[in-house]
Amino acid sequence: MIRVAIADDHQLVRGGFRALLDAEEDIDVVLEAAGGRELLAALRRTPVDVALVDIRMPEGDGLWATEQIAADPALRALRVVIVTTFELDEYVVRAIRAGAAGFLVKDTEPADLIRAVRVVHEGGALLSPGITRLLLDRAAGGLRERPEPAALGELTEREREVLRLVGEGLSNEEIAGRLVLSPLTAKTHVSRIMQKVGARDRARLVVLAYETGVVRPGWR
Repeated sequence: MIRVAIADDHQLVRGGFRALLDAEEDIDVVLEAAGGRELLAALRRTPVDVALVDIRMPEGDGLWATEQIAADPALRALRVVIVTTFELDEYVVRAIRAGAAGFLVKDTEPADLIRAVRVVHEGGALLSPGITRLLLDRAAGGLRERPEPAALGELTEREREVLRLVGEGLSNEEIAGRLVLSPLTAKTHVSRIMQKVGARDRARLVVLAYETGVVRPGWR
């Protein structure tokens, strides 16, 4: 079972998410919270695999809560998906840098929310289509502060190629097919890239790929 926490200050939203997720045989909503501090306190009492977290909440917003989760060794295995009404670029970038494995807006289809829980639980990352477009637009406009090139200095040519494909949204299996590798080899390359650049998950690799110009809008 995938144990899920839901953090949102609207009880109706929490109830809707719970009803949707509890209907799945492999998902169990084990706790709810109305604010960031309440969520953190509950997480330290109840084991959770995936947390669906709103941004604007009282007593500690969702971005603050995500940063606290990432900084707590006891909670680092927990995967956070930001689910919010606010599709603002500063929220997206801060959420991913804080450690969120996914970012969805609340008009996401129910099936996509369920899929997001499963994808991030398996170690993947997921961004809604609108968020992906936003990242592309920011990369195209050069609006985001670019990290030091040294962040990529340790990557081999093959690893840069893999990073580019991760940035395009390909899975390990798709990368393996594109580069004629085994899926295990592709997965190993991705893991090594994460270690070298200090990325916690694939979502951060996607951002890094666009921020550093490894991938540019329109490239295929």
